[in-house]
Parts: sequence; structure tokens; C-alpha cells
Amino acid sequence: MSSAASVDRFVPLADWLSLHQGLLLVAGPCSVESFDQLQNTARQLAHTGLVSVLRAGVWKPRSRPGQFEGVGSEALPWLSRIRAGTGLPVAVEAARPDHAELCLEHGIDIIWLGARTTVNPFMVQEIANAIRGTGMPVMIKNPVSPDLRLWTGAIERILMAGSNKIIAIHRGFQTHQKTVYRNIPIWEIPLGLKAVMPDLPLICDPSHIAGDKRWIAEVAKQSMHLQMDGLMTETHYKPSEARTDPEQQITPGEFRDLVERLLKWKGSETGMSHSLESLRREIDECDQKLLELLASRLSLSREAGRIKRKQGADILQPGRQQDLFADRQQRARVLGLDPGFVERLLTLLHEESVAVQSLDRERRSKQ
Repeated sequence: MSSAASVDRFVPLADWLSLHQGLLLVAGPCSVESFDQLQNTARQLAHTGLVSVLRAGVWKPRSRPGQFEGVGSEALPWLSRIRAGTGLPVAVEAARPDHAELCLEHGIDIIWLGARTTVNPFMVQEIANAIRGTGMPVMIKNPVSPDLRLWTGAIERILMAGSNKIIAIHRGFQTHQKTVYRNIPIWEIPLGLKAVMPDLPLICDPSHIAGDKRWIAEVAKQSMHLQMDGLMTETHYKPSEARTDPEQQITPGEFRDLVERLLKWKGSETGMSHSLESLRREIDECDQKLLELLASRLSLSREAGRIKRKQGADILQPGRQQDLFADRQQRARVLGLDPGFVERLLTLLHEESVAVQSLDRERRSKQ
């Protein structure tokens, strides 16, 4: 990660937003359809007392022409009126630099970059240039493709523009894999983001991952289990009448019930945290021992390769490989290990041993 994206530059959520039991809860309609629709939804959400930020799609990027693309900049004054009435900060998706400029003009509190924008470094840079020096808070969704570098790159570009109130949003990825979800979570990628930017606030968008209100709760629960910092949920006071993504929007009442169930579950999980931390420490110790054993094994493989070279023997010895695999598989069964996992592990170890011996032989031949 570049020095421009130093993790100590992210402003903690609690320093600039209201949280509910430590969680950032963003909710609102997928798209703004009318003032009445926005006002009804916002008032009901505010009445729950749970919402940190009201989200609203003003410009809607659509896959095909002729679909509803939002009411556009006409909705920005509506959001200002509703913020005054509810006290909720408002967030709008900015897909182009002129969108960001209009949001600045109308005093929008937060902009977010959608998945289709994050995947395009040129557009991210143009938006970063548009907000440069303003300190505009930005939420950044993961790119549509499962590419961690694109996600971190977008975050770095916004940081370099002088905005350090940044929130990453995990909304899933488009792949060829087919599941019940609209977008595949691939939880390893947001966890990878936290590994390189541990102080970056990270929330989950269960609506876009699920694509269907039936699966929102289980996605949200998994994100809480992974200690994400909150949720961004699409809500509509009449989801069945929504002009975009009606199947993945929930009512403000359903949003309230979802959050209350999650908080109850999260509270019960906290009681198990001490034993969980103890187990994690033991896992860390096992991993350290495992790494030391792997280093020793590869060192022995390197020495075996040197003996083969002196004897004029080939590095690859299929008979030895077959015997080794058969023996280790038998031992694995006794230990109750999954044979498929052990086979994959042995294959990786064999490939690395061959690579180590080949590299050592090539180096010595040049001496």
C-alpha cells in the first residue's frame, strides 16, 4: 500500500457519525422516485431510532437503456428538506465527477462510489479530482469483479484527494458461480482489505449480496460474525411498488426487526468472546508451528535436491511421489482429516519442493 494510504489517516466512525451500539446503520430507498416516496420512507426510518445515515439513489446506472434511471439532480433539494425534517445525514451515489460537484453544491453529507465506478480507475480519479480539498466523506463499494487491488486503489485515490472520512462497503461480486445470492460474497476479499487497512471502517450491503429479501438476514448475520462495522440496507415504505430492485428492498419495519435480531444475536455472541479469543490464540500457536515445520520440510527438500544433482538423478521421481501420497493419505485417514484437503495440500507441497530444487539446481549450474 502506498504511503498516501497510511491507515492512521482514516477518521474513526464514532468521531463523525452517530452509531447504534457501535454499528453504523445506513438505510434508504434503492432509488428516489418521488418526494412523497422519499419522505415516507425517511420518516419511518427515522422513527425506528436506529438509522445513522439515509441513503438514496438519485442517479441509477442501469444495465440496459429504457429502464428507470432515477430522477436525477431534481432530488437533491428534496434530500436537503428531508434531512432538515429528520435530522438524518444523507448519502448519494456519485457515478461521475459532475454528480459529485452537484452533491457538493447541495450540501449532501456523503457520496458513495458504486461497484461499476470502483472498477474504473479513470472515473474514480475524476471524482477524486472533483472533491479534492473539500474533505467530502466517501463510501466506496467493492468493484463488481473480485479484485482487491482495484478496491484498495480507489480508496487510495480518495485519500490522496484529501478526504479521510472513508467507509468501505462490501456488496459482493459478479462471477460465473451460481448461488441463491445475486452477488457472491467472497468474504476473503473484504477480510483481505481489513488486513491491509485495519483502521478502515468496513460495512456490509446485504441487499445487493442477497438480491432477495429472504436472504438478507443471513448475509447480515455473517457480516456481524466477521466483525464488520455496520450495514447498508435498501428500504422502501412500499417495496412492491419500487421502480428498481423491489425484491431486495425491505420496509422500515422489517429493517427495525432485522437490526434488533442482529443486536440480540451479537450480544449473545459477545458472551462467548473470551473462549473464542482463547481458541484463536491456540490457533495462532498452531499456525506458527506449522510454518516452522513447512520451512524445515522445504529445507530438507532442498538438501535432497542437491543429493539428486550429485547423483545425476532427475528432480521429478513419479514412483517416490506416488508412494509418498499413498502413505500420507493413509496417515490422514487415521487422524480424521479430509482426503480431498490432504491431497490438495500434498500437491502444493510437492510442487513447491520441485520448484525449490529446480531453482537451487539452476543457481548452482551458473556458479
